[in-house]
Amino acid sequence: MSKVTLLMPKSTPMELPLVTTKVPAGFPSPAEEYLGDSLDLNNYLIKNPSTTFFARVEGDSMVGKGIMAGDVLVIDRSLEPRHGDVVVAILNGELTVKTLHTKHNVKLVSENPEYPDISINGDMELRVWGVATHTIGHLRS
Repeated sequence: MSKVTLLMPKSTPMELPLVTTKVPAGFPSPAEEYLGDSLDLNNYLIKNPSTTFFARVEGDSMVGKGIMAGDVLVIDRSLEPRHGDVVVAILNGELTVKTLHTKHNVKLVSENPEYPDISINGDMELRVWGVATHTIGHLRS
């Protein structure tokens, strides 16, 4: 089961160099200097600063979406959750991260076949706390 720990973002701008061409994942391109513009990750990742939070993921129920334990989610609370969104939800008083399904019935879907999906029934209390817009993680070998 994947759970999240909420973190508060710092809004200090920090612009870093940005390579101005796309980096091929296939055949390498000739080595040249491509540094040009700069990129502020706060501006790139955070569209609504007053409603955006970070959360650290614990567990492995979202590995099918590329979300691993220790990754940080960028969560925007101003977005209306839609079918298929990765959401941070409060289910019976506990935070969890899952894919929201709303067609036919509401359920929270694990993205790991080792975990069952959670169909929401009348005995459960569910609140979608926010929509995950990005994940920040380390490259793994």
